[in-house]
Amino acid sequence: MKEGKFPSMETDPTKPLLRALAGETLATPPWWLMRQAGRYLPEYRQIRAKTRDFIELCLTPALAAEVTLQPVRRYGMDGAILFSDILMLPHALGQRLAFREGEGPVLEPIEDHTGIARLDLAKVMPRLEPVLETVRRVRAVLGAQTAMIGFAGSPWTVATYMVEGGGSRDFRRVKTWAYSDAQGFDALMEVLVQGTIEYLAGQIEAGAELVQLFDSWAGVLPEAAFTRWVIAPTQRIVEALKQRFPDCPVIGFPRSAGLLYERYISETGVDGIGLDPMVPGGYARERLQPLTGIAARHHQIEADPVDLSVVVPFYNVQTYAPETLRSLRANARQLGRPYTRLGHIGITWANLGNNGKLVLSKSSNDSKPPFDDSNSKHFESLKSPASRRIRQFQ
Repeated sequence: MKEGKFPSMETDPTKPLLRALAGETLATPPWWLMRQAGRYLPEYRQIRAKTRDFIELCLTPALAAEVTLQPVRRYGMDGAILFSDILMLPHALGQRLAFREGEGPVLEPIEDHTGIARLDLAKVMPRLEPVLETVRRVRAVLGAQTAMIGFAGSPWTVATYMVEGGGSRDFRRVKTWAYSDAQGFDALMEVLVQGTIEYLAGQIEAGAELVQLFDSWAGVLPEAAFTRWVIAPTQRIVEALKQRFPDCPVIGFPRSAGLLYERYISETGVDGIGLDPMVPGGYARERLQPLTGIAARHHQIEADPVDLSVVVPFYNVQTYAPETLRSLRANARQLGRPYTRLGHIGITWANLGNNGKLVLSKSSNDSKPPFDDSNSKHFESLKSPASRRIRQFQ
């Protein structure tokens, strides 16, 4: 197989998401939701109930592919993001991982070189082959308007979970190790950089048309540490991927980076940037957009997930939700050539109807279905844009 090419398919550069990343100004910015598959969808909950645990769901290609496609069927997003989890990498490296109801991920903490020595890079790709098969299955049925999005966690964020043993409020363990023994911590980061490169390369070879690096906890680091453990690893990953797949866009999302977004864009080489909800559109246009070349002048406008759920009693759905949409459209106009990622939608009580409002507010001249699955009875009712819009409120 020629390096940098898909085994059985080619990227379609006419897909709106890819056109935006290539520098084209689109009348309607493409959109997708970061966690667009999940518990807010009843069809997801039906599948989840059939699996022993979350890891089994992520590593069962037939189920993970179906879950990936569910929101695209329902809402017609311009991107189908792989259903998986950033902690599949440490799981594949050999670290013990479980997802507990009401607690989230729980890992056996890595505290020193002994823990690092137990990680096995050679086993990463064989253990993650089911994830790559999921990518293949989804890509095979996506239509002309929907791009396949692969992803991985950035090394710093993944390391926080590996060292803390799960989520953390103060990141005391990981910061103590990183600040007191930087060289020792760098050994863990090196394993994660190499593993992430191979994992994302595998996704691209399997059919991902763009990939994103999620650095959810980038914002907890001061500038010097941000440079060493956010910017430097990201730059190495982007460089390695570009050497093998020069035409595949790489998006970075260093959440809550604040003013350090500027350095991140300038120094990592990413093609696009994800912005958290606190970044004003005017600042992104005036300070961030000029830092990038034409191909990288694309910013994902992040909406607060609660804003999109708007089912909390003190929010007025009729007045607040439209204001959120107006703000997103204004930011899109200010940035000129963005595509939009709208929030996390990771809240169990998220309102399906409000995702429907987002779709109805997005004008589109596309008459093609979001994916090709003519054998599906469910799909038959979604072939026309009008029927898709009606179904959003059923």
